[in-house]
Amino acid sequence: MDFNLNEDQIAYQDAARAFAAKELMPHAAEWDQQQFFPVDVIRKAGELGFCGIYSPETAGGMGLSRLDAHVIFEELAYGCTATAAYITIHNMCTWMVTTFGSEQLIAEWGAALTSGEKLASYCLTEPNAGSDAASLKTTAKLDGDHYVVNGAKCFISGAGSTDALVVMARTADTGPKGISCFLIPGDLPGISYGRKEEKMGWNCQPTRTITFENVKVPTGNRVGDEGQGFVFAMKGLDGGRINIASCSLGAAQASLDASQRYMHERQQFGKSIANFQALQFKLADMATELVAARQMVRLAAFKLDSKESDATTFCAMAKRFATDAGFNICNEAIQIHGGYGYIREYPIERYMRDARVHQILEGTNEVMKHIIARRVLMEGATEVIR
Repeated sequence: MDFNLNEDQIAYQDAARAFAAKELMPHAAEWDQQQFFPVDVIRKAGELGFCGIYSPETAGGMGLSRLDAHVIFEELAYGCTATAAYITIHNMCTWMVTTFGSEQLIAEWGAALTSGEKLASYCLTEPNAGSDAASLKTTAKLDGDHYVVNGAKCFISGAGSTDALVVMARTADTGPKGISCFLIPGDLPGISYGRKEEKMGWNCQPTRTITFENVKVPTGNRVGDEGQGFVFAMKGLDGGRINIASCSLGAAQASLDASQRYMHERQQFGKSIANFQALQFKLADMATELVAARQMVRLAAFKLDSKESDATTFCAMAKRFATDAGFNICNEAIQIHGGYGYIREYPIERYMRDARVHQILEGTNEVMKHIIARRVLMEGATEVIR
């Protein structure tokens, strides 16, 4: 058992940290304020391999592990949490297409997606199918050499600005087994995009509803076989939960570092506020929760890389714990900063706003508890907590 990163992982960490410091952090506040989607910067991340981190090397990806990806995503999120979060979504889409797609589909889209030349959006959620994703209503009906897609998706990150839509649609009325996966070019006739949502956080990536009206999609754009879509979606979400938990860690680390600096700089009652035990204890709790969350995320990533039977449970645990802890750390950082933490001159309030949604997406934290409880309550499954 070795809790240290290996030499390769340290190299990935250093590269991501340098990129975040140069390309993300100096612009994050402006992007947030102007609601600007930094496509060119995301493509620069792609030049480093960060748009296909765990996609197969044969498709142009880096072929790295989920643990490696976690290390990279945390560092990117330190620079700009919202931009890093989009990059994790693009990675999930790219992995899904390049892992389960046909040779023809990978030849057409693989290199473009893994390099960041083309960007992708993940389209699972619908107006009436959120946590209950298996109840989705968007349909894809086979008609000769193409499918006709009708329906709507909501809360789609990057929508209107991305090139590829990875869409889950119903090809049969057989519950989860009737759901299939498609890569749909974002500019096909019949696709329309709703207004850009006004959000609490994640302002530097657009979020829109997408409507499909008799959209003709070639059969070659189906990812995998008919009926495999829901399985792909759930596999994608295991990794997605580690990814978004890693983004929470990045926001929390940035908040902790800012709080440490502020406590040394701020003077009250004739001395640095770092001398006040109440704030010392607060900072100690923040640091402890962050380290605990990081170790849980790394354990879940290890489980997923090792294809352990309980990997899904550990991914749910890590997502629940790390996103709750990450938000709490950001919130406590605001308290340490007092009124300054509440104004946009300081980045703390942005870290908190961007981290809040992590407790909702990739499965709400209430759903995570359901997944965990279901496993723990299985007969003979109490070993999961040892």
